[in-house]
Amino acid sequence: MKDFFISGIQQVGVGTVDFRRSWNWLIQMFGAETKILEDDTVAERMLPYTGNQPQKRHACIAVNVQGGGGFEIWQYSEREPLNAKFEIGIGEIGIFGAKVKCTDVRAFRKQLLEHWNRCGEVEQLPDGTLCLYVQDLYGNLYQLVEDKHVFIRNGRLTGGVVGAMVGVTDMKASMRFYGDILGYDTVVYDQTDIFKDWKMWHRGTEQYRRVLLRRSKKTEGAFSELFGESTIELVQAIDRVPKKIYEGRYWGDPGFIQLCFDVTGMQALGKFCAKKGRPFTVDSCPDGEVFNMGEAAGHFTYIEDPDGTLIEFVETHKIPVVKKLNWYLDLRKRDRRKPLPKFLFRLMALVSKETIKN
Repeated sequence: MKDFFISGIQQVGVGTVDFRRSWNWLIQMFGAETKILEDDTVAERMLPYTGNQPQKRHACIAVNVQGGGGFEIWQYSEREPLNAKFEIGIGEIGIFGAKVKCTDVRAFRKQLLEHWNRCGEVEQLPDGTLCLYVQDLYGNLYQLVEDKHVFIRNGRLTGGVVGAMVGVTDMKASMRFYGDILGYDTVVYDQTDIFKDWKMWHRGTEQYRRVLLRRSKKTEGAFSELFGESTIELVQAIDRVPKKIYEGRYWGDPGFIQLCFDVTGMQALGKFCAKKGRPFTVDSCPDGEVFNMGEAAGHFTYIEDPDGTLIEFVETHKIPVVKKLNWYLDLRKRDRRKPLPKFLFRLMALVSKETIKN
């Protein structure tokens, strides 16, 4: 048995030019109203991806307790965020879309059209799963995938993040990376075609190879039942050479900046990644110290996939339960493989609920 394990997708990073507007949109659309942490300080340990200069930023992580990973909303506070110089389309290199859980895609589309029209028709993935594509305020693409499983019911049709669509240049190398290191070792489908569900989106009428990967091993850990199952969809353009989404830009600039996994056993994971030829490019705690992240504490690291797409690992040490009562949960003092009880998430959702603000 390995000395580390991955509990699921913790969050997808969403760089933005307007922190509050982006979070409001994610609350309204996907119920991202339970705040796990918020931090308005300087990012000092991401120098390889921020021009070798510390950068001040405002960020938060918020989840929907119906299940799935969260959203890390991220904005530079002093530097002007730099948008991509081209329209990001299907198959561009990097994370070009996030997958979000939805219990009833057709009902959600009907509900959505009452106040938002940047969405497509209800479609099917190659395996027959119902899906719906939605663009946010700034053109980021979300794929709603129908999934009936609910962790804590809150009356919404949507949940959190359950995967990502990642543009790649070498399918074989990418499948090996996501399979060997992250555990997405089961092929759900592997098809090359012009796909109907992408036709209305930029570059969606071209030919692609798309491979959907799922983990064969059941996840475990404190947050595993909240995060649930997830998939990674690798997409390779056949008819053109795609562009790198973050070419000439910094981590934190607008778009999907990273895919983050919740882990236990960071030191052992680091050795494993190094043996696989993917050493940590960033390590927040190289000497084993604890890194404070505003209202939480832990250890974060980064690696790159074969195309340079950023994968983050976070080993959570402390999170707030009821901050006003100074009640924090120290995960190092419990069985790390055992899921947290639902009542804690219910309580966190109750006391940390964010509502839409101007």
